Amino acid sequence: MTTIAAYGGFGLFYGFDIYYLILVIPALLISLYAQAMVKKTFHEFSKTRAVSGMTGYDAAKFIIDEYHLDDVIIERVRGELTDHFDPRSKVLRLSDSTYDSPSIAAIGVAAHEAGHAAQHHEGYLPNKFRGALFPVARIGSQFGPFMAIFGIILSIDPLINVGIVLFFVAVMFYLVTLPVEFNASSRAIRVLEAQTILNREELTGARKVLRAAAFTYVASALMAIANLLRLLLLSNRRR
Repeated sequence: MTTIAAYGGFGLFYGFDIYYLILVIPALLISLYAQAMVKKTFHEFSKTRAVSGMTGYDAAKFIIDEYHLDDVIIERVRGELTDHFDPRSKVLRLSDSTYDSPSIAAIGVAAHEAGHAAQHHEGYLPNKFRGALFPVARIGSQFGPFMAIFGIILSIDPLINVGIVLFFVAVMFYLVTLPVEFNASSRAIRVLEAQTILNREELTGARKVLRAAAFTYVASALMAIANLLRLLLLSNRRR
């Protein structure tokens, strides 16, 4: 979704694609800004050591124990900000930049991922809905726009409709991801505050890190919505 070549077949065949310019380009710029901000914020607070001396691993383990998630294990994974919880294997993976770092940023990120583990354990409804959407959403995100564009170019209405429906499911996935991410962050902050893992000043930094991360999900949802609107408008213009 980042180049005209990706979803711009109609524009290449029939002239300038105004919908890409007015919908997708602004969303793309917001997405790039969000990615830059999360890296900037993470790096800023990764330089500040928490008074408690706890590492990202310690914080994640504390929250896992707090929720009695005895079947969840913590592993280290390479990279920076590659942290994630895998519900299928019940493994919480913390990146090199988080696992053994005692920084405010690392503790915030690790606690957030532990929040996802708690969601899975409790059967948090938006999380279950998101999981149900994932298989179709993955297909829709990868192939839906191309199917719709080729359908528009070739004037094949069934291909257009299937492509748009598939991508609509992907958009729904992006939207339902928002409450899942916000809830994981709120869980993290509640435990970090209640158990004084971070003091008041440090919690402010952790909130900034998590808000910046949440903004990337908002930007992704806007990007998906912009592309869906573009496909609908292109389809309507062809008809």
